[in-house]
Amino acid sequence: MTGSTTPRAPRVTVWNENVHETTEPGVRARYPDGIHGEIAAAVAEHVPDATVRTATLADPEHGLTEEVLAATDVLTWWGHAAHDRVDDAVVERVQRHVLGGMGLVVLHSGHFSKIFKALMGTTCALDWRGGHDRELVWTVDPTHPIAEGVPSPLIIPEQEMYGEFFDIPAPDELVFISSFSGGEVFRSGCTFRRGRGRIFYFSPGDQEYPVYHHPDVRRVVANGVRWAEQRGVPRRAPELHRRATGWYEERER
Repeated sequence: MTGSTTPRAPRVTVWNENVHETTEPGVRARYPDGIHGEIAAAVAEHVPDATVRTATLADPEHGLTEEVLAATDVLTWWGHAAHDRVDDAVVERVQRHVLGGMGLVVLHSGHFSKIFKALMGTTCALDWRGGHDRELVWTVDPTHPIAEGVPSPLIIPEQEMYGEFFDIPAPDELVFISSFSGGEVFRSGCTFRRGRGRIFYFSPGDQEYPVYHHPDVRRVVANGVRWAEQRGVPRRAPELHRRATGWYEERER
């Protein structure tokens, strides 16, 4: 008779460049533990069995060593002011692990991160407008696990406007769209599959507003982590090498 085993707790790494919090007093007051601290708290709140660690741009290898990624089921990514300071070798390493089965949750201006653009293969550019705007996040796929427990619309009183055209490939699943005070709409919650990995992009979360304190936004992020995690699926991280035409897979290890 085969004995039962206790499922391993999901392992989550919350990454944030942590630049605004260290240079702008208003952002530091809004997020005294950093945006990464608030996102980590949201994951711990809604995924209580998770093991959550944080990493930032200033850490050695940005806190994303081979050992850290190998021990990560889902990586969340927030960046804005320092996309160009993320080392290409770290981007390649993260991409390799996503293709091998690690989940990735990309948040707000992470749409312009090197890793998201590498995985999408497009510019990931969009329309935007600064200033105080109300965002309504509408659920378009209420049966999707990421939408579980989320009201429709999810109302964010103040937020930066993101609008179409959003230069991404057609999402595998569209979970949320947002509308704004100016009449703009945006595909604000999209899923993708790359290799063996699952990717969720969720757009709310500008550093100028307390968006990650919003209880429903926190639930969406945590739901995204749960969905992107593939516990029990063997990780097979491929070796990647660059040619003029882009990335290709040489062998798996």
